[in-house]
Amino acid sequence: MKDLPARRLLLVHAHPDDESINNGATMALYAAAGAQVTLVTCTLGEEGEVIPADLAHLAPDREDRLGTHRIGELAAAMKELGVLDHRFLGGPGRFRDSGMMGVPQNRREGAFWNTPVDDAASYLVDIIRSVRPQVLVTYDPNGGYGHPDHIQAHRVAMRAAELAGERAFRGDLGDAHTISKIYWNRVPRSVAEEGFARLRAASGTDFPGIAEIDDIPGVVDDSEITTEIDGTAHAERKAAAMRAHATQIAVDGPFFALSNDLGQPIFATEYYQLVQGTSGAPAGEREHDLFAGVST
Repeated sequence: MKDLPARRLLLVHAHPDDESINNGATMALYAAAGAQVTLVTCTLGEEGEVIPADLAHLAPDREDRLGTHRIGELAAAMKELGVLDHRFLGGPGRFRDSGMMGVPQNRREGAFWNTPVDDAASYLVDIIRSVRPQVLVTYDPNGGYGHPDHIQAHRVAMRAAELAGERAFRGDLGDAHTISKIYWNRVPRSVAEEGFARLRAASGTDFPGIAEIDDIPGVVDDSEITTEIDGTAHAERKAAAMRAHATQIAVDGPFFALSNDLGQPIFATEYYQLVQGTSGAPAGEREHDLFAGVST
C-alpha cells in the first residue's frame, strides 16, 4: 500500500467506449498529472451495433466476435488517454452485454443484467481493496439513459463501494477500504444546449441528422452539477480515444455519432454530481478537482 500513488481514481463503466465518451478528458487529465486511473469495464459490449461495413461480420447475429474485437479498441483508447490500469470485471467475458432494455438477451445466462448484484460486486470489491481509490465515478441510478448494463453498473459500483468498507465482508479480498467521494456522470442542460447549437451552426459534417438533447445520458438541470473538470487541454486525446472505438463511434471534428448516425457534441469539460462524501469547494460553488478536500 505504501507504493500506491497519492491520488487514485476508479471509474466503472458498462461497455468499451462509455469511458471515452463520458470521462475521456478527465481520465487523460488525471493520468497526465500522475494519478492512478483505474478503469473497470463490466462487459465486452458484444451486443453493440457495428458502424463500419467491412466489420459487419463481427456482429452478434453473424460471427458474434464483436466483444473480442472491442477488447483491442479499448486498449487503443486507453493508450490515447495514457491510462495504464484497465480491467474487465471478473476478467474478459465474465459478464455478457445484455442488449437494450426488454430484448431477449437481457435474460441470457451470464448476461450482466441477469446477474445478482452482490455476485458481480464481489469482483469489484477485490479491485477496490487492491487499488484503494479515494474517488469513484459511475452512472446515476438510471444508468444515464436506461440501458440495463448501465443501470447494473451503477448498482454494482455503489454496492461494491459499500461492501469494500465492511470489515466483515470477504476478508480474503483484502483489508476494508472506504471510498471518500463518489460521483455520478452528468451533463448540465445549458451545456448540452450550447453544444447542439454549435452543431446546428456547423457546416460540412458527415452526419445526416442531429440527436436530441435528451439522447445524451445524464443531462440534468445545472443546479445538480457539483463538479466540473476542464479537460480542454486533453480534448484531442479524448477525440482520439473515441476514434479508437471505431465499431461504435464516428468522430467528425468536435462532434460524433453512434450507430444511429445522429450528430452529438463532444464535451471537453466534463461534469459530475457528488453523491457521497464532502465537497472540497466553498458553499454554493462547484469543485474543479475530483480530489478536492481528500486527504492523500
